Amino acid sequence: MIISASTDYRAAAKRRLPPFLFHYIDGGAYAEYTLKRNVDDLAAIALRQRVLNNMSELSLETQLFGETLAMPVALAPVGLTGMYARRGEVQAARAAEAKGIPFTLSTVSVCPIEEVAPAIQRPMWFQLYVLKDRGFMKNALERAKAAGVTTLVFTVDMPVPGARYRDAHSGMSGPNAALRRMLQACTHPRWALDVGLLGKPHDLGNISAYRGNPTGLADYIGWLGANFDPSICWKDLEWIREYWDGPMVIKGILDADDARDAVSFGADGIVVSNHGGRQLDGVLSTARALPAIADAVKGQIKIFADSGVRTGLDVVRMLALGADCAMLGRAFIYALAADGEAGVANLLDLIDKEMRVAMVLTGAKTIADINTDMLVRAL
Repeated sequence: MIISASTDYRAAAKRRLPPFLFHYIDGGAYAEYTLKRNVDDLAAIALRQRVLNNMSELSLETQLFGETLAMPVALAPVGLTGMYARRGEVQAARAAEAKGIPFTLSTVSVCPIEEVAPAIQRPMWFQLYVLKDRGFMKNALERAKAAGVTTLVFTVDMPVPGARYRDAHSGMSGPNAALRRMLQACTHPRWALDVGLLGKPHDLGNISAYRGNPTGLADYIGWLGANFDPSICWKDLEWIREYWDGPMVIKGILDADDARDAVSFGADGIVVSNHGGRQLDGVLSTARALPAIADAVKGQIKIFADSGVRTGLDVVRMLALGADCAMLGRAFIYALAADGEAGVANLLDLIDKEMRVAMVLTGAKTIADINTDMLVRAL
């Protein structure tokens, strides 16, 4: 097992959460090989240690889309974040703002745009899927604009939901799911009080605001299955590019040809991602896919990377492989579930410290100094 702050927070989250919620965030698709490879392949990346370089002055700051980030890290969009802590999206957004990094609100968040945006001073980012209901997409974009959202993260690797067998076993879906979830809540009283009782309403806030009536957890899986669009293609994004005048990031790129298409389309950034191993099992880990994509489009478009990032050292590895910024998903959810906003704040502080240690011992004084020269080449 790889030991890290994220590992400790994962163990704490497992104790605190009802199993259906823990396994929903912890699990992947099919046999979960890609889920495991995301972590293992990234951890296997070796860096060149360099010494005696006068590393007394160090800066983690970076610029993205006109924003100054305290470090090249953003919180990724995670569905149902508000089920892991009371009004969890708000708590996570506050921790990200305090650290000087972006928070990305998911389409399928518990807290709606109108609740999260006023809770912070820093403009947040918003994630959107391509859905059959184009009316919802237009409504979400209008509300995001009105709330001051600066960057749109458009997820394209979910034209159909992945086969996540843990969900059927845990009670997130399957026969008698609602009863099983209720029984699990009763055996986890801290969560039941903090989130189950005091964290209401438990609905998909952005979707409920559009539909005019609550869309609860019982409707979640069915709504997703009915609204994801397997006919999605690049032309379906054209009207969004015309409608959205801010930075637009395409999330879910694993192939260099798709990265080139994103550049041709006019995207401002891409997220190299396999959805945390939650979609197609057996695809490349992000760490293995990233170098070829960076070779193809580095400098033409901003490159983000997620899936498998657990530590500050992992962030440095992703940057050395070609990313401009790393995104945290599971890592911050574990911390949020364990200790709310304070947990996320602590995790981000630890990632900052881990990055500084890695940079000192590799001779990188600035984020721009982290590049492929830092990688140990295979013999």
